[in-house]
Amino acid sequence: MAERKATVSRDTLETKITVEVNLDGTGQASFETGVPFLDHMLDQIARHGLIDINVQANGDTEIDDHHTVEDIGITLGQAFHKALGDKKGIRRYGHAYVPLDEALSRVVVDFSGRPGLEMFVDFTRARVGGFDVDLAYEFFQGFVNHAGVSLHIDNLRGDNAHHQIETIFKAFGRAVRMAIELDPRMVGVMPSTKGTL
Repeated sequence: MAERKATVSRDTLETKITVEVNLDGTGQASFETGVPFLDHMLDQIARHGLIDINVQANGDTEIDDHHTVEDIGITLGQAFHKALGDKKGIRRYGHAYVPLDEALSRVVVDFSGRPGLEMFVDFTRARVGGFDVDLAYEFFQGFVNHAGVSLHIDNLRGDNAHHQIETIFKAFGRAVRMAIELDPRMVGVMPSTKGTL
């Protein structure tokens, strides 16, 4: 089996980012993004997805975190797209429900090749520490646009904004883990009636 690994760099006037992924990893993670709460959320993806992820980012966080968070989503999406190759043999679809105390989120993903994000979260406050909760949407929009996935995110309940976001990222990691897993009954088979993804 070919290694499903990729390294992608993004260099703009606003950010300089390098992302490394190993889709068949063990959840090892290393992050230097300048946005500590995002590091915490990326760690949820790695650990719950059993994906090794290394992100090194230098962005204009002196202005705000928007460019850095969005561009990490973009670069991570590009790395997933590259590491998955032709997608033969993957399950393609994944879903997960994850609770954290009073919060509960559902994430459903399709590695369809068609980008789309439907995200429904009624955050109970605008910030978690210094992190603007709107940036969670920007991260996932960047990811889906460049990974080529359809992603549905629903926070079903929650009173604590930190818990709301954390259940989303944990569920995302577990849904992605299911979707990119190689199905032993689909070895070498494209999981699409179109013959391509």
